[in-house]
Amino acid sequence: MAATILVCDDDSAIRTVLNQALGRAGYDVRTTGTAAGLWRWISAGEGNLVITDVVLPDESGFDLIPRIKRMRPELPILVMSAQNTLLTAITAAERGAFEYLPKPFDLKELTSVVSRALATPVSKRDTGLEAAEERLPLIGRSPAMQEIYRVIARLTQTDLTVMIMGESGTGKELVARALHDYGKRRHGAFVAVNMAAIPKELVESELFGHERGAFTGATNRGVGRFEQAEGGTLFLDEIGDMPLEAQTRLLRVLQQGEYTTVGGRTPIKTDVRIIAATNRDLRQLISQGLFREDLYYRLNVVPLRLPPLRERVEDIPDLVRHFLRKAEDEGLPHKTLDNEALDLLRRHRWPGNVRELENLIRRLAVLQSGDAISAASVSAELKEPAKTFAADSGEGPQSLSASVEQYLTQYFLAQGDRLPPPGVYDRIVQEVERPLISICLAATRGNQIRAAQLLGLNRNTLRKKIRDLGLEVIRGLRTE
Repeated sequence: MAATILVCDDDSAIRTVLNQALGRAGYDVRTTGTAAGLWRWISAGEGNLVITDVVLPDESGFDLIPRIKRMRPELPILVMSAQNTLLTAITAAERGAFEYLPKPFDLKELTSVVSRALATPVSKRDTGLEAAEERLPLIGRSPAMQEIYRVIARLTQTDLTVMIMGESGTGKELVARALHDYGKRRHGAFVAVNMAAIPKELVESELFGHERGAFTGATNRGVGRFEQAEGGTLFLDEIGDMPLEAQTRLLRVLQQGEYTTVGGRTPIKTDVRIIAATNRDLRQLISQGLFREDLYYRLNVVPLRLPPLRERVEDIPDLVRHFLRKAEDEGLPHKTLDNEALDLLRRHRWPGNVRELENLIRRLAVLQSGDAISAASVSAELKEPAKTFAADSGEGPQSLSASVEQYLTQYFLAQGDRLPPPGVYDRIVQEVERPLISICLAATRGNQIRAAQLLGLNRNTLRKKIRDLGLEVIRGLRTE
């Protein structure tokens, strides 16, 4: 007997299209334009699967999902929405939806998801936040990450050039992938290039390709990353390490939408979205003559700063669960962390950010013999007392000074055998200055005059710092 699909969408055209597509696939389809109509069918025990829009005339689809799950937990629910945002996908998963389909969707993909949902046993259907973590590239519910989601949501349907700034290990490539995967170029290629990993003399050939005979060893024509990314997204990681000659070529691409291969003469039109990332202070590099100022402004159309892990410690439990689950999927035994161990992780400084946390959890999953990872095991792996900038001990400035010294020691150790890039002073000052100014602005509800008085700064100086640090001032709001 054919499965019955219940479709709820206030757009009659969508209902007609789904009715026809699912009908051709052999399903019995019933459609309605209201949540009330859908609820009557569900209350009567009808239907084998639900497809519902989020925005309905009488009730939000998200509010309806928990009621459906309580009454009929076995009923798979597919959520569709024109609000194609990361937040919508996360909310759908949190509420217990089997899958989220952004509009416009491919009908073949839709019927495939319907078939998979009906064939999946109830015990194996993903629900809740864990499902969101598995399907989405970014994890975390902290205010800092929610702001990242909001920015991504605003950028997915644009081709604006984005500059992602953040320390090593904060997830810059994951954000770039999210911008691509949830954007209008998602059907194109996502090509990532790490500028720091390419010999300087090969950067131009790597990016733009080369003609046969362009240089010694060029026996064949070489395809560049721009050509590989045509119609999609090119992610230029560690953009601060790009040589000046390559910067000039990249600037032409951004200005004119065309480039020439190494050894070539004919301009090649290109349709590629550029996303750049850096863990360096590009303004400092500009002052040193190592980065073109005009290229900086072309790349920095939309700046996006990723918070270090120490600014989003409330996300650590979710991240730990995700990494333990990944380790289990790779064949390692099931592990858990006790509350004391999690507390140690929250107090660690994390100079290596999320990447450091992932590596630590992987080591613990391998080395720990028991099912539960103890605080003692975590402490032994961290090999240091966990401190923060908070003056909880009552030592005041002495505690802050000790924390800064500890952070700097770990920062240099994290570089391995290499020294960190030039500009350490400015980077460290900015790390303290940014949260200090943000907190004062929040405390004064965005009043810059009062914030300047609180900081002991001239108002014009504060304005310049807000502009240089890329801080967003929201009036009337206060962060508790």
